[in-house]
Amino acid sequence: MSLVVLTGPVRSGKSAAAERLAGARGSQVTVAVAGWDGDEEMERRIEAHRKARPDGWNVCLVGPEASWVADVPPAVVLMLDCLGTLVGTIAHESAGQAEVASAEAERDSQRRCDALVAALTGREGDTIVVTNEAGWGVVPGSASGRLFRDLLGRANRTLIAAADAAYLVVGGRLLDLSDLPAEAAWPTCD
Repeated sequence: MSLVVLTGPVRSGKSAAAERLAGARGSQVTVAVAGWDGDEEMERRIEAHRKARPDGWNVCLVGPEASWVADVPPAVVLMLDCLGTLVGTIAHESAGQAEVASAEAERDSQRRCDALVAALTGREGDTIVVTNEAGWGVVPGSASGRLFRDLLGRANRTLIAAADAAYLVVGGRLLDLSDLPAEAAWPTCD
């Protein structure tokens, strides 16, 4: 069983690459779409996910709690799209509109993210995680934005360290991260 992570900016082609990978791996696929009920824009996005997937694929809405991962049988390929949305929900629920996240909110949100990552990395079946890279720009102005950036960065590092394959997707192109060094080294001078 394999874990594959596709990370990168929004609209870079991560979901399309994940879909091709899932389709090539198995005929039984569950696409776990991250989101929440009751938001008209979110409902349109989720419906677009359903329409874009092949017939026979199970598309379900999931929230940030890790329990849903165990509901996907090991024989089914799980494609999570997207971890960033789940982490954003956790950050928003923990920090809300506060100007500064409390230490308790930081601990609680980290615990929830760690549980989600542990469920994904510990899953027995093939798993594909689509995620985002955050923090390449300015420091977010809100506590929930800063918390999101920190949580997602840690989650991505943990997932990629555990993954059998990891790709950075930019402009529809995939850069294989799997063989890149995890530690910096001084250059050799010949």
